[in-house]
Amino acid sequence: MRGLRAATPQSACSERSARIVARLREQPALASARGVALFWPITERHEVDLRALDAELRAKNVRLYYPAIDPESLVMTFKEVRDVATLAEAGFGFSEPPADAYVPLAGEIDVVVVPALAIDAAGYRIGYGKGYYDQALPRFAPPAVTIAVAFDFQLISEVPVTQGDVSVDWVVTDARAYRAGEGNE
Repeated sequence: MRGLRAATPQSACSERSARIVARLREQPALASARGVALFWPITERHEVDLRALDAELRAKNVRLYYPAIDPESLVMTFKEVRDVATLAEAGFGFSEPPADAYVPLAGEIDVVVVPALAIDAAGYRIGYGKGYYDQALPRFAPPAVTIAVAFDFQLISEVPVTQGDVSVDWVVTDARAYRAGEGNE
């Protein structure tokens, strides 16, 4: 799946990302959210690019949070990002908030948007293999709604589920959006 995504031209990834952002705008949980966790794209890996959504949510005064991994415990959490210019690579291959950024309490995040390398109809996903999101999501969801985003070609029939894997509530791609477990609407 990494190879397939890497072989997709960046222009196609940008167009598909724009369609994903448009579908996310239609999600009721996101429309009413006061706090949202996003991720900054690793563009060289052709990840879904949510930077336009970040800008739109900021314009609506939504508090935005981004993943951060504690270098000692290797536990991922989310931290508030008031200015995307403060995001920086901190040793884990993706842009993170500063170490001293605010860590929200459960209930302060209404929606968590989750990246996926592959995802199935039940909402189980494959990431980069460390289980960071699987460990972090139960601390925030519920009450937060979890939405995985991926390009439509990243949907697979079944993700092998192991102990500790966590499914998301919604799957949003460039071609569809559906509640996990209910198939493709």
